[in-house]
Amino acid sequence: MRFTRGQKGLTFRQKKKRIDGTKLRKILVWAAQIAAVVAISYFVVFSFGFRTMMIGNAMQGTLEAQDQVLVNRFVLMVSSPKRMDVVVFLPKSNARSNYYIRRVVGVPGDTVRITDGYLYVNDEVTDLPGSGEEITVPGLAADEITLGEDEYFVMGDNPNASEDSRHFAIGTVSREDMVGVAYMVISPIDHLGTID
Repeated sequence: MRFTRGQKGLTFRQKKKRIDGTKLRKILVWAAQIAAVVAISYFVVFSFGFRTMMIGNAMQGTLEAQDQVLVNRFVLMVSSPKRMDVVVFLPKSNARSNYYIRRVVGVPGDTVRITDGYLYVNDEVTDLPGSGEEITVPGLAADEITLGEDEYFVMGDNPNASEDSRHFAIGTVSREDMVGVAYMVISPIDHLGTID
């Protein structure tokens, strides 16, 4: 180390470096871009990347047992479920239950009943996709049900093999119990495609 003699005597201090404003700006822009990419990725995965599996044959004709499906959670954040949407829900908010996948056949204000093997929604016969069978178990829908403000009536597309709103253990489903709308089968590969 060399000693230098200044006007006021000996000095051992090194010159302070100034922070380069341009470099600091570049670092901040870079950090903001990374944060934006992480936030967008999280939103996309949270909203459209939730995956669950079809258990049982309740949706046979549309979904097969063991089909892996992607669920759109975002759609239920901005709108209500519509009639014929295929929804994923936890019955009665039971977090220990498996996710159920069923079709919405009745929305708030609708009347639902099953008479002589046919599903009637607002006094009109309603067919479930993929099902041409007579419904053998009307369950709770043997008597007409008028759906309340936050009540949805759901059924499986294979109604004679489905536990759904006709059964006391499920009953009507609230929007709060719904996780999202199933929109695509991703596995097995031979079932790959969108869900109607």
